[in-house]
Amino acid sequence: MSHAAADVPAPPTRTLMQRGPDFLVWGGVILLLLISFGPVEMSNFSKLFTNSENMRQFGREFLRPDFTDWKLYVSKMWLTVQIAIWGTVLAVVLAIPFGLACARNVSPIWLQQPMRLLMNLLRSVPDLVLGTLFLVAVGLGPFAGVMALTVNTGAVLAKLFSEAVEAIDKGPVEGVRATGATPLQEVIWGIIPQVAPLWTSYALYRFESNSRSATVLGLIGAGGIGQLLFDALNGFAYAQLAAIIVVIIVAVSLIDLLSQAMRSRLL
Repeated sequence: MSHAAADVPAPPTRTLMQRGPDFLVWGGVILLLLISFGPVEMSNFSKLFTNSENMRQFGREFLRPDFTDWKLYVSKMWLTVQIAIWGTVLAVVLAIPFGLACARNVSPIWLQQPMRLLMNLLRSVPDLVLGTLFLVAVGLGPFAGVMALTVNTGAVLAKLFSEAVEAIDKGPVEGVRATGATPLQEVIWGIIPQVAPLWTSYALYRFESNSRSATVLGLIGAGGIGQLLFDALNGFAYAQLAAIIVVIIVAVSLIDLLSQAMRSRLL
């Protein structure tokens, strides 16, 4: 037994120089937290307890939801879900060619770098800003919300799709190429089958996120239940606000369960 134990190699050790980058990264994170302590007013943390009576009073109002207009709430929530569905589907349609164009192992650098820059630009613009721009273009209504989600989600998925493409096994692609296939056929038969499950999983994750984002877009008049939420909040109608929040929670929870079930079938 002792002889066998002696044959087990010792765990690898790292020198101080090898650990230096790790110390630098984590030291930088700690330094950043210390620097940002004041600007984000972390000292107000104690007010969560000293002002707890105000929070309890506010919470008591939410314990009496008013579901008188539940049919309206459900119909608006369904509209919000439809906005998320269309925004996600159109985003996937955009993200597939853009993701391939951003992949280092598929597109030439003269196309790859401008496309990556464009996707970074689109991802950096908040949904509310995009929603406002489309409201100016097409007017109030759910279509503005659909387009805002399409642009932002399309840019996010393009990045995720490109990273999935860059991680593929080269063997199937080379096998397709050996048959004399065109570059498009290489993508269709050598790349897409490898990344399709992961792409679908990414799209489902973004659909979950878009179901919540579409609610926020309703605050600026882009359709859905967000407008009702905003009106109830401004009118201090906490009973109605509580009912709306319950409807949103139930809908988002059901979407999460459905998405999990669909993703589990991809494994």
